[in-house]
Amino acid sequence: MKITASAVSLNVADSEASAAFLVRHFGFAQAMAADGFASLARDDAGMSVVFLRTGLETLPADQRDDHATGLILAFVVDDLEGELARLEGEGVAITMPLTVEPWGERAFQVRDPNGVIVQLVDWNG
Repeated sequence: MKITASAVSLNVADSEASAAFLVRHFGFAQAMAADGFASLARDDAGMSVVFLRTGLETLPADQRDDHATGLILAFVVDDLEGELARLEGEGVAITMPLTVEPWGERAFQVRDPNGVIVQLVDWNG
């Protein structure tokens, strides 16, 4: 098997709102879009992020009403404090303050308009 691309696909109530949040605050660009569907990309992210509106009939019946709950969309960055200050300056609510874990991970979190957790991370050590 050869993997040529990677994506994470998240079901949300308002796919346009989640897409706009990643475009505005995280520098993603919309690669494709249709009613209830948005595919976003960044050259440096290593994966695409896809938002699907819950209830879409293109999804299997047992997945249509699932919501992207219990996951964290995490991005490793090279200037964590700078990103924190930038997001605060843009009025984004920080839902988990900058935290340092014993294993060297430093992270903070925000939530998009649909409640999807976006975490920015760096590593010490």
